[in-house]
Formats: sequence, structure tokens, C-alpha cells
Amino acid sequence: MSSTIQIKRIEKSKIESVDFNNLPFGSVFSDHMLTCTFKDGKWQDLVIEPFAPISLSPAAKIFHYGQSIFEGMKAYKDTDGNTLLFRPLDNCKRLNKSAERLVIPQIPEEIFMSGLKALLKIDEAWIPTNEGSSLYIRPFMFASGNGFHASPADAYKLCICTAPSGAYFAGKVKVLIEEKYARAANGGVGFAKAGGNYAAQFYPTQLAIDKGYNQVIWTDDNTHEYIEEAGAMNIFVRINDTLITSPTSDRILDGITRKSIIQIAKDKNIDVEVRKISVSEVIAAAQAGSLKEMFGAGTAAVISPIAGFGFKGVDYDLPELEKPFATTLKKAITDIQTNKAEDPYGWRVLVK
Repeated sequence: MSSTIQIKRIEKSKIESVDFNNLPFGSVFSDHMLTCTFKDGKWQDLVIEPFAPISLSPAAKIFHYGQSIFEGMKAYKDTDGNTLLFRPLDNCKRLNKSAERLVIPQIPEEIFMSGLKALLKIDEAWIPTNEGSSLYIRPFMFASGNGFHASPADAYKLCICTAPSGAYFAGKVKVLIEEKYARAANGGVGFAKAGGNYAAQFYPTQLAIDKGYNQVIWTDDNTHEYIEEAGAMNIFVRINDTLITSPTSDRILDGITRKSIIQIAKDKNIDVEVRKISVSEVIAAAQAGSLKEMFGAGTAAVISPIAGFGFKGVDYDLPELEKPFATTLKKAITDIQTNKAEDPYGWRVLVK
């Protein structure tokens, strides 16, 4: 299809009712959303319309077989009022990688990017300018075709909704290293941003919260000997002055923030190792005083420092550092995102 967009504007904006100085994360929604439908073997009906409920049949296969994927992105304003995106084509590529795994038709980059940019132009006023705030962007695709037969649907919908948001996490978090439950398995869909991945995390995460922790550090599904992700984020561990993160696999999401951190850290002459890291290595480093930092990395929080972790009934606190890598790397990324620093990588995309 061509990327011709039908635009239906809202009659009266809701923006005057929003307190941009006190924005929660992801629960205040902008005026418009983008939808596009896959039917009769092709993507069609690219529409920007007022944010509103979606009508579906009770027989829609999303309800029965969970064909649902999503992405997380952000838009920013610089001091000149320009609208900026960060590595959006990487998000589109990863959305299509997830789509392939769940047998959802892939969305052409032209449709995705033209629709996203048009949506951002219409709701440009919703992009916050407060420090630490941004317009969170949620593209998602799901099976809208009907039927109780256990097979892929014959129709799908792409939606992009946006939400002006403040910080995802406030302060440092305390995490529990998981010993029983697994986030994903070899050969599974852990590398995809499938909705079911996150639904399956809620129960063990709630168990950790009930014990006084904020989140879970996931370990490998087979032996639970190796740490893999932190909640819904990739994880980094600093031992002495070396930054370590797990390699991507069937089980681990190929995080865009993760890739950015690795590149920036290397360019700042920080030693980076992409390798498996065992729970026993982390415990030994904590006991020896060489474990300096742990942090999660993802679109929503960018970097979320970990203050301490628990394992087998023992809690370990991380030291308070004067100049942690987490602070340096987060500033480097957010400065690129908001046009406060040069972008030598070509990651920043101006929405014209």
C-alpha cells in the first residue's frame, strides 16, 4: 500500500486538563492515535483519529491465542522546539522481528515511519519539555481476525498511541535474584516483545514485591545459574571498572538502549564484556567489594540503578559511588536524545 494517511482530528483537545509538571508514566494519553489494518493480504486504511476505545468481536483471536506484540519509543523536544526520535528504525526492525516469530504480517518501514511522524506532528504540543520527561510512544500489533480455531488470524491491526510521561522509576531499586521462575526459555519468544512475556512476569514479580523488593533479576531457565535480565529491562553489572552484560539470545531482548550503552561505554574507554555472568560471580564480587554497580537498561527508564539485591535469604547492598557509570552513561544517552550533545552515531532523527 502507499502511505496515504486519512486524518480525523479531535473536536476539542484534552491538553488543557493535563498538569505537565506532575506527569505519571504512561497513564495520560494524547489526543490522537494511529491505526492501520491488515486484511485481504495487505496493510491498508492508515488513519490518524481521536484516541478512543477499539471495538473487537469476542471471537477476535487476540483474546484466545495471544498474538500481540509491542514496542516502546520516545519523542523529545530540544531547546529550539524541534521534535526528535531516537533510533526509530531499530524499533521498527525489532517490531517486525517480533511479528515474524508470532506469525503477524510485518509492517513496511515506510508505513510505520510516515504514520509515526504524522502522528507526532499532529500531537506535537503533547511532547513535554520538562527535564526528564518525554512523549512515550507505544506501537502495538495484534490479531483482530475472528475464530476459535487455534491458528494465526486472517486480520491484524497496528496501533500507535502516545503518552506524555515523567520518569519511569524514582530513585534506585532493590531486586531479588530469581531461583525458581523463568522469564523465557530456549526456542521460545523471550527475544520478542510479545505481550504474553510480560503477563507471565507479573506473578513472580509480585512474589518479590511481597518480600520487600521492587523487581526481579531473571536467571536462565535451565540452571538458574546465570543472570539475564532485570525486570522488563536488560541488565548491566560493573565489577571493578569492567561493565558486563549478557549476550542476546532466544531468551534475551535485543535492547536498543542496551546497544547504545555498549557503544557509548566503549567510546568512553570503559571496558565492556558481553558474556554470560553467573550468580555466583556476582555474589563473590559483592562479598569481595569489587561489585561496584548494577543497573537495568530500557526505553522507559533509560537506566535504572540497583541499590541492592537479595539471594537465598541474604541481602547485598551496592556501594554509593561519587561518579557511577550509570549516571555518566544515562547523561550521554539523554543528551543525544534531546540534542544537548553531538550525535556521532546518527541515532537522532528529526521529525520534519
